[in-house]
Amino acid sequence: MLLAKRKLKLETERLSLRPPTHSDFRAWTTLRRDSADFLMPWEPSWAVDHLTRKSFTNRVYWAQRSISSGTALPLFLIRRSDDVLVGAITLDNIRRGPSQSGTLGYWTGEAFARQGYMREAIHAVVHHAFTRLDLSRLEAACLPENKPSRGLLESCGFKYEGVAQSYLQIDGRWRTHVLYASLRSDRRGKTAVG
Repeated sequence: MLLAKRKLKLETERLSLRPPTHSDFRAWTTLRRDSADFLMPWEPSWAVDHLTRKSFTNRVYWAQRSISSGTALPLFLIRRSDDVLVGAITLDNIRRGPSQSGTLGYWTGEAFARQGYMREAIHAVVHHAFTRLDLSRLEAACLPENKPSRGLLESCGFKYEGVAQSYLQIDGRWRTHVLYASLRSDRRGKTAVG
């Protein structure tokens, strides 16, 4: 069950998680531009028009359609104390039927990294996915050398599951990723990390 876009908001101790709106363009573009060197090594190559208003408008419309159709839950992390955008998290590829699963992706602006914001956001999205969306499994992947992201996932209860060769194109080339998952009823305990 997904809530209507205008009503969808998850709250954490310091953050409001909500879908992007057209009025977020300037804050999003500034944060992405200021954090480009920090983000680009971990992300797919940015399109030439990545930071344009047209590209952002398409992103907002995609978010609205995805939420309405129940295929994704793209959310911006807004710091409640001053309404500043600190990053984004998306529960994507939501699959129903026998799978009841989704894939988690996220990014934080460089100025807000390693301050616990994404940990709060992941906990909120995981809770929402398991209790409100009735998902059973959440997956996440990151580059093996991205130790901060791996540590973040592990600290949020995600368990290491293995390696996927040439999993995604990151920074212009096919890259191997390590795979993590969180299960609604996880009885596995801690698994060995490769």
